[in-house]
Amino acid sequence: MKILVVEDDERISDAVVEYLSDIHYAVEAVYDGQSAWDLLDVFSYDLILLDVMLPEMDGITLCQRLRKRGCDIPILMLTAKDTLDNKIEGLDAGADDYLVKPFELDELSARIRALLRRGAGSLPPVLTWEKLRLDPSSCEVFYQDEILPLSPKEYKLLEFFLRNGRRVFSRAQILEHLWSFEQVPEEATVKAHIRGLRQKLEAAGAPHDLIETVYGLGYRLKEEPQQV
Repeated sequence: MKILVVEDDERISDAVVEYLSDIHYAVEAVYDGQSAWDLLDVFSYDLILLDVMLPEMDGITLCQRLRKRGCDIPILMLTAKDTLDNKIEGLDAGADDYLVKPFELDELSARIRALLRRGAGSLPPVLTWEKLRLDPSSCEVFYQDEILPLSPKEYKLLEFFLRNGRRVFSRAQILEHLWSFEQVPEEATVKAHIRGLRQKLEAAGAPHDLIETVYGLGYRLKEEPQQV
């Protein structure tokens, strides 16, 4: 899952980015509203953390412009203003939730999980595919009853596939969703992570091509053949 943090206080922004990265989110940060608007015109995100008081374009205006454009990405407002009128203003602008500074990072994480569940409709809290199971709350992955020791990027890659079922994704699309725009590596990096993930899945008993190559298009999850 990819999150955009729009916060002009670099101390807060750095702490949030580090925390969310540690719990397996792909995170990008900008420090003013106009930069966020420009990024959102090009890249896709699963959630926006949006400060209200921003240079160039304030958070309320940015939120209003995004909603007017038809953007339905969940938006969590961050602000030091905690009066009822301030909260109503943010929600009326189109925000989905409102968190007052200073806040605990664990509460921020819980709010994010709730918004992502709401945005995904009937998305189950535990993601499953055949004998594979990923628990986002504990960041643990099992194949049958064996836990898989995945790297953070392998975890994000597998979660991305599990959240999208049989959809095919090219290497470029995977890079866009799982890496920040400042850190996008070569497409060969995706191939290397896919290979490492396949090896760990196979060691746990999964078919080698559980992550299937669709030649000329990309990768997707493969359904295991039914036993007769």
